[in-house]
Amino acid sequence: MSTYSFLDVVAAMNGPGGSINLGAGAGVAEEGITIESVNDKNTMINGADGSGQHSLRADNAKTVTVRLLKTSPINALLMNMYNYQTMSSVTHGKNTISVRDIARGDAITLEKVAFKRPPNLEFQIEAGMNEWQFDAIDSTTVLGVGTPEI
Repeated sequence: MSTYSFLDVVAAMNGPGGSINLGAGAGVAEEGITIESVNDKNTMINGADGSGQHSLRADNAKTVTVRLLKTSPINALLMNMYNYQTMSSVTHGKNTISVRDIARGDAITLEKVAFKRPPNLEFQIEAGMNEWQFDAIDSTTVLGVGTPEI
């Protein structure tokens, strides 16, 4: 229960133009993969008399950032996929990204995913990384309870 390893992370993107590994073995940088909500799930408004109300957003949109080592061959695959998908609205925004931590039981599925932009490219003394950003319209998240029994 107290041990984590990125080696247990299985991640992939599937869509028009390819199916790409984004997890262990893909040359993911130390900073890894970040999945964050685009909007708050709740909005609260307080009245002048101290009363208030909550509004629940029917929103599961997420932003996904995948950081790859500059030398990862996955960068070329993603760039080819980006170029293919951004040529037409027919292929844009039709990806699915799944991220699983098989040791913990975490499972995140992101659907209707589009490339947000190509990575900023930096050429410097040290190679660094490329950050790929994606927008997902819908998502489902399950966080596991810990290491499954063997």
